[in-house]
Amino acid sequence: MAKPPLMANELTELTVGLNRLARNLWWTWNQEAQEIFSELSPRGWQNLYHNAVAVLHEISDYELKVRLQDHDFADRVRRVLQHFQAYLNEKNTWAAQHAPQFSAHPVAYFCAEFGFHETLPIAAGGLGVLAGDHAKAASDLGLGFVGISLFYREGYFQQAINQDNWQTEYYANLNPRNLPMEPVLDARGEPLIGMVEIAMSEVFFRAWRVNVGRCAVYLLDTNLPENEPHFRDLTLRVYGGDSTTRIMQEILLGVGGVRLLRSLGIQPSVFHMNEGHAAFLTLELIREKMAAGALFADALAATRQECLFTTHTPVEAGHDRFSQDLMSYVGQKFLHNLHLTLPELMSLGRVHPEDPKEPFCMTVLALKCSRAANAVSELHGQVSRRMWHCLYPDRTVDEVPIGHITNGIHLLGWMKGPVRRFWRRKLTSVVEAAPSGGETTSFWVQKPPANWEEQINDPAFWSKMLDPNFITDEEIWALRYRLRRELIEFARRRLLIQGQRFTQRDFIEYDQLLNPDALTIGFARRFATYKRAPLIFQQFDNIVKLCKDKSRPIQFIFAGKAHPRDDEGKRFIQHIIHLSKYSDLKGHLVFIENYDVHVARQMVSGCDIWLNNPRRPLEASGTSGQKAGCHGCLNLSIMDGWWREGYDGTNGFAIGDDSHPDNVEEQDRRDAENLYKVLTTQVIPCFYNRDSSGLPRKWIQMIRRAMATLVPKYTTWRMVQEYVEKYYKTH
Repeated sequence: MAKPPLMANELTELTVGLNRLARNLWWTWNQEAQEIFSELSPRGWQNLYHNAVAVLHEISDYELKVRLQDHDFADRVRRVLQHFQAYLNEKNTWAAQHAPQFSAHPVAYFCAEFGFHETLPIAAGGLGVLAGDHAKAASDLGLGFVGISLFYREGYFQQAINQDNWQTEYYANLNPRNLPMEPVLDARGEPLIGMVEIAMSEVFFRAWRVNVGRCAVYLLDTNLPENEPHFRDLTLRVYGGDSTTRIMQEILLGVGGVRLLRSLGIQPSVFHMNEGHAAFLTLELIREKMAAGALFADALAATRQECLFTTHTPVEAGHDRFSQDLMSYVGQKFLHNLHLTLPELMSLGRVHPEDPKEPFCMTVLALKCSRAANAVSELHGQVSRRMWHCLYPDRTVDEVPIGHITNGIHLLGWMKGPVRRFWRRKLTSVVEAAPSGGETTSFWVQKPPANWEEQINDPAFWSKMLDPNFITDEEIWALRYRLRRELIEFARRRLLIQGQRFTQRDFIEYDQLLNPDALTIGFARRFATYKRAPLIFQQFDNIVKLCKDKSRPIQFIFAGKAHPRDDEGKRFIQHIIHLSKYSDLKGHLVFIENYDVHVARQMVSGCDIWLNNPRRPLEASGTSGQKAGCHGCLNLSIMDGWWREGYDGTNGFAIGDDSHPDNVEEQDRRDAENLYKVLTTQVIPCFYNRDSSGLPRKWIQMIRRAMATLVPKYTTWRMVQEYVEKYYKTH
């Protein structure tokens, strides 16, 4: 018997619910929600960067109500909305049990960039992606958390490769109406306006709220008619402009962020500075206390107890430094409000306060004004303690107060759709049963995937990967083949689009590019020179032979952006693309342009090997390789950052040992040799060593070990819990 049509009130409830859901990034880590938006407009979903808000703008209210008369579709929408509401309303969270004090007084997390999803491209790289994953995990765990950043209306640049194989940059305006964000309004329903003083000017800003599950991240925006044009453009681009633009952005982030929180009535218990860009918030906190009558020294001491600092940069040049003249120009209000002279202000950001030639360093300010500081891996902690030992001359290097918490990833946010569905089907439990003979046995039975988010982050679930009765070798290998095929077809589509801009001299038969049976090695990240993207090709002739080996072929997929002012990084890109088009590697090496979160997700899932060869110890942590494990992709990496802690000899491949020469040229030479050696003596033989069934049993066993030992450990669930216990709580 046919079901009756939905009533008007039911349709309204579902349409309102979908619009509310589209403006909460929870859907970016919920597969069923994504499938609903995709089904509404498959082409729109693909062409609009998988943007739920933009898709709903493509659908008229009438069409949406008509589509919802499909009872199956309406039931799926209803289930997703119920799941979403249950998530928002959940009271029995990890934080409710372990950190309830942050509910009323949340953690305020400041970062110059947040990378949530390809929909909102306002992050330049790993720092922003980590911040986005931190927010998602805080939401899942129920932690009181609020983020502060800037809304860059042109975002980070879009990359295009020209006919000379040179990276070019272009920018596109981001329209808030089509993004998963909403304006922050005052009691009258008007945009809430704040103000910061920069130089001799008042700079006004508004704010946008990004809903990240249960948490909010606020983005400050100076594109207001009240501001002079150059101040309107402060929030134009991520890390745009020169040092003057940078310091003004950082005043807006730090000072403006604190003032916004006060305007919203939010009283944080902790101010967490993720990198030094936000360190000016400490001066605003000191100003508040002095305005209430405190002396500077007392205000500084009290502020120090409120602040935490995470450093991500093991390179001296990566820390923001500003000249005394620039500080004098932009910081007049700091001097006035804090009752400081210019030398006294400069001393807050100097290692040697008495040195008039030393610039003002944001990291030094953050370290001096925080109760605790941490690096983002064990080795990075060692590097950071050596780097900043000069600030603590009365202590040994080991006593420098910089600890570490190793970075992680938001597992569900990075898990590709087919893999989410695969693991969801696999959520099982052991049941004891008594057969007719009376002897009790254990066996696996299927169980409804309740509490999916918790179970997929539980080490107990991933430990089951070692049990062939839970998941067979055949299932793992079938999944790997599906994911490699999807990546290759994705690469072919993208490369066809790239190639259509050029003449026939660059003609490539895109449907024949890459081999779905070949060992596929991926490299995708920022093209900073220390990451040494072309290192593998130092053994060029030998690599060509490996690629053309008909019985054991290998192939490479590269992607990544160089900073617009990094010509050396651009030359790396140009070199690799040239090899992909005009050398004997043609057809075995490709470069996918315009690297973003979407491209990253395709690559970490589809590659067999995730290659990482930075110049040690310059990789503070790295997280791209952590995203590979749940997809069955294995790491091949220098012993740097997180991999130095994660590698155990059975769960991937190490390039070299836990050491490195001091000489850069010698390090590059040795690492190139070790990379080729490991590739030819371990990786390729293991991948192609097949049994009579055609399965690489040892390779699959290594996948099992990687899943069991790495996936549940290197997550932001674990990371945020560590921040709570080690740093957020005052004990």
